[in-house]
Amino acid sequence: MSTEPPQTTHQQPPNPSPAPASTPPKPSLTERRKAATQLEIARAAAELFAEHGPDGTTAEAIATRAGVALRTFYRYFRSKQDAVAPLLSGGGDQWRALLAAAEPGSGVLSTLERAVAEVLATPDPQAAEQLDWTRGLLRAAAQDPALRAVWYRVNQESEEQLVPVLGTLAGPGADPLEVRLAAAAATAAIRTALEEWARTDAPTEGPGSPAELAARCLRELTRGMSLS
Repeated sequence: MSTEPPQTTHQQPPNPSPAPASTPPKPSLTERRKAATQLEIARAAAELFAEHGPDGTTAEAIATRAGVALRTFYRYFRSKQDAVAPLLSGGGDQWRALLAAAEPGSGVLSTLERAVAEVLATPDPQAAEQLDWTRGLLRAAAQDPALRAVWYRVNQESEEQLVPVLGTLAGPGADPLEVRLAAAAATAAIRTALEEWARTDAPTEGPGSPAELAARCLRELTRGMSLS
């Protein structure tokens, strides 16, 4: 048996486990109520634009239809045209969430096409109604520069927010220019498809639908890209 005295050692604390990937915090109750109010005002604006056109609609009328005070309307929106932005941007929010949930390295272009098809599908009456509202707004925008500016702004913001999502999906080593081009092409594909569909009376499903047109536009615009 050894007679040497035991050596005193200082035990090092275990290395902490890597911090889990951060996830966006859930919206607070106040934020959810704010978003619900904004969406209610947006729906009221879309209904009135469809009934009377932008020129025949006032901010006061939108506030009354939405059941809010005029000061509440102006707390959220700068103009009557700006009020429809939540409706026009809703599809983009859903689309980016689908892409963010995809497995990195699963293929940018193929994942984009699947997400486009899903976000423009109309599996229920509510989804079909959402697209019909978009059609009405785009038809009104053709005659209203301020409403058209809101549509272009929504698309520009969506493209900018899409770049980091596609960068994560493409994985490390992806060419930043290719990622940016993919975001621009995907945004343009949906915008062009919706605008062309809005000019017609085509249904929300099948030939000539937004999903069919967007997939066609996306394939044309991304042809030759090195991203898989």
